[in-house]
Amino acid sequence: MEKRIINPWKWQDERSYVQAVEVKNVTGTLYVAGQAAVYPDGTSSNDDMETQLKLAINNLETVLAQAGYEPKNIVRLTIYTTNTAELWPNFPILQEWIAKHGLQQVVTLMEVVSLFETLKVELEATAVK
Repeated sequence: MEKRIINPWKWQDERSYVQAVEVKNVTGTLYVAGQAAVYPDGTSSNDDMETQLKLAINNLETVLAQAGYEPKNIVRLTIYTTNTAELWPNFPILQEWIAKHGLQQVVTLMEVVSLFETLKVELEATAVK
């Protein structure tokens, strides 16, 4: 797989994403449904944003691993949250995870009216290898 990052500016660097990713010679593409703070028994978390974000990241990693991918394979990440103001103080958790795995992904962040049941944040991804 060949990956080319397109960044006409530098300001996105401190926000832990890139403006565009071109991928060539892909041997696989994985489209991951939104992963949220749902426990293995299917119960949605009632916890705070920090706890939910950490569980959502863990669930995303679990799906990637099950499919034979790694977090570094993510080229697109969509973040849905019910409360952007509540997410911002916890955003470094996501940024540290991105840095830890060397991700270079495009990102879209959306505040939505609601997510399933008691969920506050959801991570949807596209990964390639």
